[in-house]
Amino acid sequence: MTSLRWRLVPFFIFIVLALLFWRGLALDPRNLPSTQIGKSLPYFKLKTLDGALFTPDSLKGSISLLNVWASWCMACADEQVTLMKLAGQRVAIYGLNYKDTIDNATQWLKEWGDPYKKIGEDVDGTVAINLGVYGAPETFLIDKEGIIRYRHVGPFTLAVWKTEFLPRIRSLG
Repeated sequence: MTSLRWRLVPFFIFIVLALLFWRGLALDPRNLPSTQIGKSLPYFKLKTLDGALFTPDSLKGSISLLNVWASWCMACADEQVTLMKLAGQRVAIYGLNYKDTIDNATQWLKEWGDPYKKIGEDVDGTVAINLGVYGAPETFLIDKEGIIRYRHVGPFTLAVWKTEFLPRIRSLG
């Protein structure tokens, strides 16, 4: 009898693991939890691509977007059309150039357009890590006081703008 129990242990372990993996398949990878929602932007002091200074204070005073992007990011090219349209509508968009080189980022902006008011160089990814970024692209909604109100993982589209960001912006006043 004891021998039979020990033979069933691997079977039960297999069943538990199979259930955990099956549940994992139902999760949306774009719906990643963020511990930063409702908190101030973590402090940073970065150089911009043109050599100016970029800090969280740069985003205070108006509702804005902080977009994490890189020239090596294929999905970032997909969202650039949307960002350019929003910048044309005077939406305040700031960029965080993630683990990239100045030359590559500058060339990319020449090709795809520059929707950003300021772009900080996060060469080593420290600021992105402090924000809880998993990878590019990610976009954060920042209120007038510099508080993170929402985070979107993946390419930023007009549908995302209309369904996820605009209602939150309207609620912020």
